[in-house]
Amino acid sequence: MTRHNKRKRRHDRGFTLLELLVVLVILGLLAMVAVPQAIKYLGGAKSDAASIQIQKLDATLDLFRLDNSRYPTQEEGLDALYERPSGLERWNGPYVKKREMLTDPWGSPYTYRFPGEHRDFDLFSLGADNAEGGDGENQDVTNW
Repeated sequence: MTRHNKRKRRHDRGFTLLELLVVLVILGLLAMVAVPQAIKYLGGAKSDAASIQIQKLDATLDLFRLDNSRYPTQEEGLDALYERPSGLERWNGPYVKKREMLTDPWGSPYTYRFPGEHRDFDLFSLGADNAEGGDGENQDVTNW
């Protein structure tokens, strides 16, 4: 066998077990660092999405008021943006395309309070824990 052929055969054998283990350890270390950061980012993304949705619903409620000369009552709630409440002749809806738009990113309905304690109406989500207060992903998201 020539020297060139021996060198070629040595390179054709593939990776050793030790090389594969080193690569797996490096991948494991990267995963330990990256996964918590990704989860943290995802939680922040849901809070940001809830804030944007509340801003849009706030503007949509203003459109409802322009058409009907009032905001939905407490009894009508946010459903008045999707289905015509009885007795409203100038209702020009639906004001939201899907009923799911009235639900926060954690799957709970947005809370609508009329009259509001902070504004004409209060609109908020209680966050991931669905309880008042909290930090991070559990923080309340409001329109005030």
